[in-house]
Amino acid sequence: MNLPIYQIDAFSDRPFAGNPAAVCPLESWLPTETMQAIAAENNLAETAFFVPKSGSEYEIRWFTPAVEVELCGHATLASAHVLYQYIGFEGTEITFHSRSGPLLVLREADGRLTLDFPSRPPQPLASHPDGLLDGLGATPLHVLAGPDLVALFASEAEVRAIRPDFAQLARVEYRAVIVTAPGTDGVDFVSRFFGPRVGVPEDPVTGSAHTTLIPYWAEKLGKTTLKARQVSPRGGDLWCELRGDRVRISGYAVTYLRGEIEVA
Repeated sequence: MNLPIYQIDAFSDRPFAGNPAAVCPLESWLPTETMQAIAAENNLAETAFFVPKSGSEYEIRWFTPAVEVELCGHATLASAHVLYQYIGFEGTEITFHSRSGPLLVLREADGRLTLDFPSRPPQPLASHPDGLLDGLGATPLHVLAGPDLVALFASEAEVRAIRPDFAQLARVEYRAVIVTAPGTDGVDFVSRFFGPRVGVPEDPVTGSAHTTLIPYWAEKLGKTTLKARQVSPRGGDLWCELRGDRVRISGYAVTYLRGEIEVA
């Protein structure tokens, strides 16, 4: 069986930046173990699989090299890019049905794609979880928890300077650890994302993390429209908006690779 595969750099307007995701459009679902094996073989932070549902609606699933995940932003953005660029989708809005509910992607006039995702605000923690300080090699000002652990620092320079110990961070009993701080040069906030527990040591640009970061920084800064930057080595820019119990996360996407995989 031959399957199409695309590798898309999401949250970037040029190749070799942003977050690479593999996308495999399917006519019907493969066995879960086959999709997990494909994701492990791709060895990217995420591989997305989607199947048609009806009209502008699709079902979507995402896999890291190690596990299936409940929500992924950049691979959803990449999937929408594939639908628009290669499968002939012509509408302005796509609905992906997922384990996290319906997820919308809107096509903007300037070429950006906008994710409409649930807002997942973090809550303060009274203490540092085991492994956090040794894993970061730095002490955050505050620690909060949503689906991921959020460590707040005073400056972008501190976030950029972190050299994580992934073995220690894997002890932290959350899906991942996000470090964040106020941004500079017109950027409202910056972040990095470490997910060794799910097979992603450092994710270059993480859409799902911003479902937690946007409500936090919107309240902190007193504004609902924000510019964000993930300051991983590849880096990526995100345009963000808090809309009640939803967030909107916009970015560009570019194709790096088109091909075919053979599955016995």
